[in-house]
Parts: sequence; structure tokens; C-alpha cells
Amino acid sequence: MSSRSTRAVGAAVSAALTSMLLTGCGGGGSDTSFTVALIEPDITAVPLLAAVDAVREEGFDVTVEEAAEPELAIEGLVRGDYQFSAEATSSALIAISKGAPIRIVADVVGNQWSVYGSRDRDSCAELDGRPFGIFSEGAVATAMVRQWVSGDCPGGAEPEYLTIGDSGARAQALLAGQIDATALELTDIITLEAEGATGLYQMADFAEVFPGLHPQTVYASEGYLDEHREASQAFVDALVEEHRKINADPGYLASLALRYLPDAYDEQSAETVSRRYVEAGLFDAAGLTADNLRQTVDFFADAEVIDPMPVSDVADLSFLEGRTGERS
Repeated sequence: MSSRSTRAVGAAVSAALTSMLLTGCGGGGSDTSFTVALIEPDITAVPLLAAVDAVREEGFDVTVEEAAEPELAIEGLVRGDYQFSAEATSSALIAISKGAPIRIVADVVGNQWSVYGSRDRDSCAELDGRPFGIFSEGAVATAMVRQWVSGDCPGGAEPEYLTIGDSGARAQALLAGQIDATALELTDIITLEAEGATGLYQMADFAEVFPGLHPQTVYASEGYLDEHREASQAFVDALVEEHRKINADPGYLASLALRYLPDAYDEQSAETVSRRYVEAGLFDAAGLTADNLRQTVDFFADAEVIDPMPVSDVADLSFLEGRTGERS
């Protein structure tokens, strides 16, 4: 799941809200049907796809649609075309801050971002004035990078930020010495290791730097949640159960990857990726709490992505009541 521009999300939400007011559309869906919008499905999305199949077996009519951009998924939620989506938490928070009737209901995957540098740049201080690759100015990873730099770099060290939109291109630029550091997801690092890349150094693990931050979550139409609680609860329960199975057996995630993303993985690569994700403890749909959501909102407010908001305005945690989270 890739990071996107906050500006594009804000513009899409404004347009969708205007359309909703004019047409009166909103919650959408029926008692037994709903649509889930996903963006560029990858290893983090396969538990969601498995959860969809699980609720289908319970008799629910569920459609999965792939949206080209997070802003289109947000717009679809506002208009009632979709009932659930799962992407960057910041996208949902930006939409909610603009009045979108959306609520966060579960976690997708933990913070899998880390800063990697070349071996001769192994501390934040050594990045002062040096080229640092970012996805975009409005990306979630960029917000984490800037907060890390401002908080952890001694003496006011400040890199020179260079926008390189593709994560693979950033990784290759790092290997080629064109940039000194960049933020990469775990899947990017696994790919580089499989290709035999050497000489990279993990400068910061953002799961440790920002332990309360949940950058990717499941969110839904507030109207649908209110009107169709049985279907909503069934979907959240199914996702929680899929994450439980994954944590109990890394081989289970590998089997899901081969089932839902057969063009992306063979048996060996699926096993490698699944083992690394499970070892990192990245899957726990029930891991959201009022406390860590408060930390997440505060993070994006401090990063000036949104204005401060109460957790009650951004999430409906009632669907997780009684479900035990394995991380916080």
C-alpha cells in the first residue's frame, strides 16, 4: 500500500461532499451486501481478501473493487459507492477533518516503514545537507521522516529532500549512491535482499520511533456502520480472525499470498515474505485502542496534516470490543 498526496485526498473529499449534498447519497449497501475498495493489493491486503471470502461463506454479498488512488476510494466512501476501504490512515483523517462521514474501525498492518542509508551514512547527523529520497511532500512516510529528523537529528541536521515517487526507484537510487537515505517498507527491503543488495543500513525503525502510530487502517462509511451493524461486525470479526490465524502460523499467510496474488509470489518468496511479516508482529486488526488512535491523530496534527480532533470524531471502536489485540 503506497503513500499518496494529502492535497489530492483533500480535493477529492471536497468534490465528493458537494456531490453527496446535491444527490443525497450516503451510506449505501444493503443488510447483506457491501463493497470493499482496495488500492494496489499487496501482501498486507491478502488478509482483507480472505476476510471477504469468509463473510461470503456466511451469506453476505461482498464485492471487491480496486481503486486507482486512495482519493478515489475516499470519494467512493463519501458517495456511497463503497462501504469499506483500507489504506493510509492520514487519508481518512484528512477526509474526516473536512466533514466526510467516515470512521476508522480496525487496523490493516503495523508500521512497516524504516529509514535505510548506505553504510557510510549510518547516523541521522551524517545526513545534514545530504540527498534523502521521499515519495512526495504529502506522503505518510515523509511525515514520519520529517518528525524523526526534527526529533532525533542532533544540532539541527537537515537533509536535502528529493522526490522520487516509485519505491523501487528510490531503492535503486540508494544502491547507486544517488541518494544517501530513504524510507522503505518491509516488502521493499525483502525484495532488495532477494536481489542480493548489500551495503544498506537500517538507521531507524519507525515502529520503534513511533510506537503508537498506526499508519494504515480499515475505515468505513459512517452511515453504513450505523445502519448495517451486523454486516459491519461480521467483516471486522473475519479480519480479526484472519490476523489471528496468520500470527499462529506464518505458513497460513504464505498460502493466502499464493491464493490471492499468484502473479506476485512463488512458494519460496511467499514463505519468506510471510515469515518476515509475522516475525515483525505487523498483523493485529484488533490492535487499535483509544490511546494509540489518540497518538496517531496527534502525530498527524503535529505534522500539520490535520487539525487536532477527538478520537470519537475519527473512529468507531465498538466493533473491536471484546476482541483482544496483540500489539498496541
